[in-house]
Amino acid sequence: MFSLTNKVALVTGGASGIGLAITELFAQQGAYVHILELNIDQAQQVANQLTDKGLQAEAHALDVANQENVMQVVTEITQKHPIDILVNNAGIAHIGKAHTTQASDFDRIINVNVKGMYNCLFAVIPHFLSKGGGVILNTASIAASVGIPDRFAYSTSKGAVIAMTLSVAKDYLHDNIRCNCLSPARVHTPFVDGFIAKNYPGKEQEMFEKLSKTQPIGRMAKPSEIAALALYLCSDEAGFITGCDYLIDGGFVKLNN
Repeated sequence: MFSLTNKVALVTGGASGIGLAITELFAQQGAYVHILELNIDQAQQVANQLTDKGLQAEAHALDVANQENVMQVVTEITQKHPIDILVNNAGIAHIGKAHTTQASDFDRIINVNVKGMYNCLFAVIPHFLSKGGGVILNTASIAASVGIPDRFAYSTSKGAVIAMTLSVAKDYLHDNIRCNCLSPARVHTPFVDGFIAKNYPGKEQEMFEKLSKTQPIGRMAKPSEIAALALYLCSDEAGFITGCDYLIDGGFVKLNN
């Protein structure tokens, strides 16, 4: 079950955090994974590590906010082989309330988290239509569904991700294109460690435990756990699932009272 043999997957932000876990798992399950990353050196390192294990991976420099760049990279890939799976995972965070979020920061979040996702959909969906179908998985967040303090712009962008997911699922329902999204709570990634070190120097362990316990289950998610759900939703076994937002949150949304 959950084999991706002979499938070609694009993973934006696929060289770190959740994206890296998805890249590694999809490659292990037989997919040819194209790692689309702003940091090409990091992406190439991941691709080399996977190919050294006999797996199939390729790195591409990509700024999701630049539509011309996205179109160019997708065209290069489709000239090589068809695409079966698009994982829209690239995203950035921001801390601030509505009155403390500067216009430049708001624009930056929207350009990456919303327009960047649109750019990838715009580039890949015509290919899916011409080949007779495909699978899209977008990374949203629990911040789209519940109030998270000091996450105004980020929450706004992730709310848009869920709306785009539903819209795409509806519009291409009869074109054999499935579209779903994931909404993780806190996931233990290098980004989290860096955030804690930057904002709480000397209190790293204390803050890590505090943030971990905001999930009712008592810990943060592992990137591999998010990747496992991504694998299922992108596999043929999930062929009856489209237009859904999947909470993977340790009980945060439903049990946090």
